[in-house]
Amino acid sequence: MGETTVAEVMAELAELEDPKTREVNGKHGDDHGVNLSKLRALAKRLKTQQELACQLWETADTAARLLAILICRPKAFERDELDVMLREARTPKVHDWLVNYVVKKNPHSEQLRLAWSADPDPVVASAGWALTTERVAKKPEGLDLAGLLDVIESEMKDAPDRLQWAMNHCLAQIGIEHAEHRARAIDIGERLKVLEDYPTPPNCTSPFAPIWISEMVRRQHDK
Repeated sequence: MGETTVAEVMAELAELEDPKTREVNGKHGDDHGVNLSKLRALAKRLKTQQELACQLWETADTAARLLAILICRPKAFERDELDVMLREARTPKVHDWLVNYVVKKNPHSEQLRLAWSADPDPVVASAGWALTTERVAKKPEGLDLAGLLDVIESEMKDAPDRLQWAMNHCLAQIGIEHAEHRARAIDIGERLKVLEDYPTPPNCTSPFAPIWISEMVRRQHDK
């Protein structure tokens, strides 16, 4: 079997396009109509192909970029390449997958976390906060948790949606993982009331930090 070309992959993605899926995705700001389990099946078949991944990314097509993220080699990207890619990733799903599947596995993730967290673009800053949340959970050594709570306390209330969501997740994670900061994290959440009225389906945990923290801590104790 010869090398798969971008044209072949784009033709296959076009065949997978479904108007209903596109309509649902559109409500979340994602402009593609490919069912994600079909996209993952295609990625599994293609396996890892870094060069093809880079070419697919260059098409700027959302479905092609999601596929690129699934077939790339996360450690192969230079720091500056990932910075450019994140700034180009303008749909929520591409942004989330890029951070979670690629940047988190890349050796430059800590440098990017620090640079992005301080970026004036709130979408870029939200990626920095997502990386910080990952560290709060997995490698908190060296993080100034009290300092993070200070920033959240002063900035989360007025932050744009994506950034607010990322800061709120960090707030909840600090409260869940670090008992010595839990009371303060819950207090900040209660005073700022961010996402307090967020519609939460039954059997799902509310993203309102005080409820989220209490629920996750209760589950840890129940284990």
